[in-house]
Formats: sequence, C-alpha cells, structure tokens
Amino acid sequence: MSVDIHPSSIVDPGAVLGEGVKIGPFCIVGPNVVLGDRVELKSHVVITGRTEVGDDTVIFPFAVIGEIPQDLKFNGEETRLSIGKRNRIREHVTMNTGTEGGGGLTKVGDDGLFMAGCHIAHDVILGDRVIVVNNAALAGHCQVGDDVIIGGLSGVHQWVRIGQGAIIGAVTMVTADVIPYGLVQAPRGELDGLNLVGLKRRGVARADISALRDALKRLASGDGAFQDRARALGDDTQSDYVRQIVEFVTGSSDRSFLTPK
Repeated sequence: MSVDIHPSSIVDPGAVLGEGVKIGPFCIVGPNVVLGDRVELKSHVVITGRTEVGDDTVIFPFAVIGEIPQDLKFNGEETRLSIGKRNRIREHVTMNTGTEGGGGLTKVGDDGLFMAGCHIAHDVILGDRVIVVNNAALAGHCQVGDDVIIGGLSGVHQWVRIGQGAIIGAVTMVTADVIPYGLVQAPRGELDGLNLVGLKRRGVARADISALRDALKRLASGDGAFQDRARALGDDTQSDYVRQIVEFVTGSSDRSFLTPK
C-alpha cells in the first residue's frame, strides 16, 4: 500500500511514514515524526517534535501536534508526544510534547475524540476513549482515565486527576481531583453525583450502580476525613467499581478532591 503525499506538503526525509499514510495539501511533517499505518492528515496540519501517531488516526485542518510546551521553564530538552490508535483530532487542536520536569512525555490513548479547538498541554496522560469537547483545555501534568468526557469550554487545572468514567459538564473549571464515575458541573466545578448515563451505556450491573450510589452517600458524610471514609468503604464493599474509587482517593496526588455535596 503506497503513501499519498500532496505535492504542496513538506515532509522531512527523516520522518517515518507507515503503510497507506495520506497527507493532504499544505501540511508540514517534521524530521522526528512517526506516523503509523493509514494515518491521514486532511490539510494544513503541522506535526513536529518527537511525535508518534498511532494507526488509523485522522487529523483535521489547522491542528498543531507536537510543538514545544507552553511552559517558560522549558529549555529545549528532548521530550515526546505519543498518540495512540484510531484517534480523531479535529480542527485547531493543539497537543504539546512533555517537559523534563514532568517526565518528558505527553501521552494520548486509543480511540479518543478531540473536538475543534481543544488543548492538551505538556505531560498530560490520557486514557482510552476520552472525549474532549470544543475549546476545552487540559493544563500540564493532568491525568485522565479511560472513558472520560470533558465538556466544551471547560478548563482542567494543572496536576488534576480525573478518574475513569467521569464526566465534566460544559463551561466548568476543575481545580481538584475527580473520583471515578463522578459527575462534575457548575462554573467552579462541584461533584454533583455519578455519571449514571455513562454507567448505563457501558452496561454496568444495577447492583454495582447501587453500590456506587451508596458509596457516594458515605463519602459525603460520616466520621473522619474524606480519605478515612474512602478507606472504610474499601473494607466493606464487594464492588470492583467502588474499589476503583477507593484506590483513586487513597492514591498519590498533588491536589485536593472534589467531594460530594
């Protein structure tokens, strides 16, 4: 299967192109870029830096992928951006490489959808099937689990962790960690329940959803600090979903938590 490069595009000879790559008009591909099989650049796409793009990913016009971090501490060190398979990266999306102080790697999982104008900053680690809606922005060092949805025009503060299956409503500022399967909304993000729609769509058993509801109530009130209540949940529950929340809350973090109302 041949590679199809429009004559108006500039592809550095050092770039590695997989089978069936399509590069449309007026794209620029740098010398340290690796494009997997059947990657498609629609037009006017810039890919630079030490950037790998996984198989079957499609990147739309005016996206800038692999540029240096928007971090004044960055001093030209060699860092990377790794993008998984089957992602859809829409118009005007920006994704930066990592920084030496943050581990040197920005990583995007598989099967994500990154809608127009969203930003993935340096050292962000994203899981699989993540959706970032139009003009949302993730600051440096954020960690986002699988199946997370981040609503349009939202902002996620640096170092924040968002657990698997959580959903962030539109026009929300998230400044603290979000438990797995949490629902966060309001201008200054508040934990306002569970992502019930997402849980049901994934076919989570009714018993597990009930266990998650009960866990949220117990986290909202009771004896001890938030982490103490989470540890107590871990001693009592038989649900793997609740255990995920316990492991998340008791894990390492530089931020506080959004707690149930």
